[in-house]
Amino acid sequence: MNTKILSGFTFVTLLLLSCSRDNDRVPAPNTETNSVNDFVWKAMNSWYYWQPNIPKLADNFKNSAEYLPFINSKTPDGLFYSLLYDYGNTDRFSWIENNNTIMQASRVAEVEKISGFDYAVYPKDNTNTSAVALVNYVVPGSPAASAGIIRGDIITKVNGAPLTLSNYSQLSQDQFTLTRAATAVMTSSALVTTDRAENISITKTNIDENPIAFYKKYNYGGKNIGYLVYNGFKSDYNDELNAAFATMKADGITELVLDLRYNGGGSLETATALAQMVNGNYTGQPYVYLDFNAKHNDEDGMDYLTNTVKTYNVVNGHPEQTGQQNVNSLNLSRIYVLVSFQTASASELTVSSLNKYVPVTTIGNETYGKFVGSITLYDSPASDFTSYATRNTSHNWKLQPITFSYYNKDRDPNPSGGILPTYAINPFQAINNIKEFGNVSDPELKKALELISGQTISKTAEIPVIYSNRNIRFQPGNEGNGLVIEDFESFSKNRK
Repeated sequence: MNTKILSGFTFVTLLLLSCSRDNDRVPAPNTETNSVNDFVWKAMNSWYYWQPNIPKLADNFKNSAEYLPFINSKTPDGLFYSLLYDYGNTDRFSWIENNNTIMQASRVAEVEKISGFDYAVYPKDNTNTSAVALVNYVVPGSPAASAGIIRGDIITKVNGAPLTLSNYSQLSQDQFTLTRAATAVMTSSALVTTDRAENISITKTNIDENPIAFYKKYNYGGKNIGYLVYNGFKSDYNDELNAAFATMKADGITELVLDLRYNGGGSLETATALAQMVNGNYTGQPYVYLDFNAKHNDEDGMDYLTNTVKTYNVVNGHPEQTGQQNVNSLNLSRIYVLVSFQTASASELTVSSLNKYVPVTTIGNETYGKFVGSITLYDSPASDFTSYATRNTSHNWKLQPITFSYYNKDRDPNPSGGILPTYAINPFQAINNIKEFGNVSDPELKKALELISGQTISKTAEIPVIYSNRNIRFQPGNEGNGLVIEDFESFSKNRK
């Protein structure tokens, strides 16, 4: 017998048997905790407004056998969105960021990059298929402005295809093309458009949009009327907002039309300062009541009006205070606010809370209906995840979940939908009457000026309301909008 062959056969047999046994072994369980995901879960368990409604956020879930497999099987953003309550319906507002970029379950939506135009999408008829996008405004110096797009333009095509209620989101891509209408005529059954011979290319770029978009002084009926378009409660523009009120004060403004139709919200601190700018006679009075989850009842309570406003620069996505200014107040006895289905959160707070001190007349469309807010949570467990200074700097994940609901000072129940306007103007009526800001062909502005002055400003043709469906969409915009307490650690200390 060839012993070399036998020995070789024996070795191979033993090796195969050994490999077979290895393949049959169950892999050792992963006992290492994903540290970022552990932060996501713990922070949400502590602060999320709807924490009691999420079984996987229950306190005892942390010590269960399901915990590690659950949190280790997901990306940080995937885990975050899986923990939201009735996501897309009840909670449409929470988000998570990495490197100051909002993540949507591993689908990136840039915060800084913008095309430079805000839009709303309207169905062309009752089929709920064909659509157009109305340009609400254009940011100066943006790609859209450079391409010649202006407020009131009607977009009919995106990437060469007719716009529909299914493909309109392509208008928010990093790169896309669009076509505008040459004519738009409202018939008894539809909006009929013809296209321009164009295919405009848009590429997003980094723009820090100034939310103080427009100001103009009018004189009707012997009254000095200010018209201010304000598109976002951005704390790093607090000084510019205060300066706008200083200008109006110098102009002798006694009546104000505040345009919040395209304002999705922002800083609570800025919203409180705006109220003081409208009327500074209520310093030290309660303005808005905040209600947190049961774990943070000690944070429940009022935020108060103050006669100073902090100024900020945003550094690496975090507001850093640069100073403080005395508030410039007009001491108005009333105010007119233009609203729409894009008016949300801090804008709605302004209507409901300011109205407790100064009569607020609203003109336009029912507002969005967002009566909740958020704070920024960092990987800083020693501070219960609220400290930016002591955060774990080995990663750049941070959370912006809904953490509180808000009410006016009397804690009146918030409406089940949005805030209904004092004077309703169907948005379809405006679609052919939108010019640059300040033009009195704008139906909502025209109505406000007439209410203030008691005069007929101009005659405009009535646009028939051809269909009553409310299947109107608007640009997702900057997900950083909403009602936000940006530096909660400092905010909380100042209230106690």
